[in-house]
Amino acid sequence: MSEATTRAGQPAPAIPKHAWQALVVLLLGMCIALLDTTIVNVALPTIRQTLGASESTLSWIISGYALAFGLALIPAGRLGDRIGHKWVFFTGIALFTVASFACGLAANDTQLVIARVVQGLAGGIFVPAVTAFIQLLFPPMSRGKAFAIMGAVIGVSSALGPIIGGLIIQAFGEENGWRGVFFVNLPIGVVTLIAAAMLLPKKNASDAAPRGGIDWIGLVLISGAFVALLVPLIQGQDEGWPLWTYLSIAGGIVLIAVFGLWEVSYTRRGKSPLVPPSLFTHPAFTGGVILALVYFAAFTSIFFTISLLWQSGLAHTALESGAVSIPFAIGSIVSSSQSNRLSQKLGRNVLVLGTALVAIGLIWLWLVLLLTPASDLTNWELIAPLFIAGVGNGFFIAPNAQFIVATVSKQDAGAASGVISAVQRIGSAVGIAIIGSVLFGSLTITGRDAGAVATGFTNAAASAMMVSAIFAVVAFALVFTLPKRVNTWGGGGGAPAAGGAGGTPAGAGAGAGAHAGSAAPAGAGAPASAAGGGAHAGTPAATSGAPTGA
Repeated sequence: MSEATTRAGQPAPAIPKHAWQALVVLLLGMCIALLDTTIVNVALPTIRQTLGASESTLSWIISGYALAFGLALIPAGRLGDRIGHKWVFFTGIALFTVASFACGLAANDTQLVIARVVQGLAGGIFVPAVTAFIQLLFPPMSRGKAFAIMGAVIGVSSALGPIIGGLIIQAFGEENGWRGVFFVNLPIGVVTLIAAAMLLPKKNASDAAPRGGIDWIGLVLISGAFVALLVPLIQGQDEGWPLWTYLSIAGGIVLIAVFGLWEVSYTRRGKSPLVPPSLFTHPAFTGGVILALVYFAAFTSIFFTISLLWQSGLAHTALESGAVSIPFAIGSIVSSSQSNRLSQKLGRNVLVLGTALVAIGLIWLWLVLLLTPASDLTNWELIAPLFIAGVGNGFFIAPNAQFIVATVSKQDAGAASGVISAVQRIGSAVGIAIIGSVLFGSLTITGRDAGAVATGFTNAAASAMMVSAIFAVVAFALVFTLPKRVNTWGGGGGAPAAGGAGGTPAGAGAGAGAHAGSAAPAGAGAPASAAGGGAHAGTPAATSGAPTGA
């Protein structure tokens, strides 16, 4: 059955013109959020050189953005359901644009890290509105087309990031080129703001607001927990792992336990928690959440390592560093275009295939870095393993969330999708923190000549890539905790999804997942492909297979 007809064979409702106009606006916002997840990697070595940034600062530039992004997703989705997604989107884009300007003007590494954290927070504010508006504006049987377009934008934006970053730095030089990497967001942000004010619909006054407020105490607890974990992982290597780093890690673990107890207590009082404890009564869901955390820790750290090696170690330009990522990007785009069809045909095996290829690619990369002398290392040695890892990534990224969400009951689908979206971003932050610690901790340069620098960085990159490969192997093992097939819950051939690719989740919908009387946070992490508009009163939205977060 095509998307053009309903189950009864009747033509699907026509898509209004304003829906397509709104989609263009929304995807402009999605574009800059995704561009900033990949474009910055190639700028790290020049930032290090021009600002005198420390190794830990480079990790914070990536991890701070990802952590703030992930933690903002669920409360932003709920807030959008309460006051309307238009002005939440507008506010997020405005803040993102201002933060991008602040990043470009940063006079030192501290200012840059603070601006990046604000930028990530802003991305987490506006991204949930993208899937929310698609659910509101497009008829159920036409949503698949809208999500397919979103998926294409996601893939292209993520793939072009390193190349655009390299071109900007090449054009404006190392001193100012990295600033241009952030300034490129300004015209896109301004155009998006104007278009959003004109074209996005306001909240209908007759729409019932979701019950319950935002679980602020839960948000503070889980935010504090991950900050307590990340700070020592990033700063510990620079400072020689003093006692406070171990105490901070222990404190983070304690805060996670306190957060769990608070969520249970909050739920028993009849309120909507940030993370419904009932989700974790499903062992397969718990395994799936760990899978999302570990997988995103593995693959988002690949180009952090390669960019630093290629520029700081092997003295290549930013453009040459960006070009190294092309095989991975091509593999991801090609395989992700087929992943939905293959997931329907192969079930869980498409995820098994995807994680297996990523593990093979990263192990191959590790062996290349380990066994190839630095003087002989070129991008040609990396083409095959990066392409294989990219193909595997494309197979995994699109369908992964729908299989994880399928481990819980349909009443909890919206909340589960939001949790997965946040965990994906947090996994990215944790991965960069760990990989950065390993990379810089194992970096030993025995001389002052270029050959000694290249050898030192190559050896350190091999150690970091080994950890990424271990993460990938663990992810492969965890895939088998997921169901072999996905329940469609009576929907249109998909399952709830958690957002975008290239690291950007979109797990918050307009009311979908806000089941009356259930623990699912309203709008926070609704099924991204809900085909039923808003699943209130305990009726989950049917699904149509939206692309998922990377």
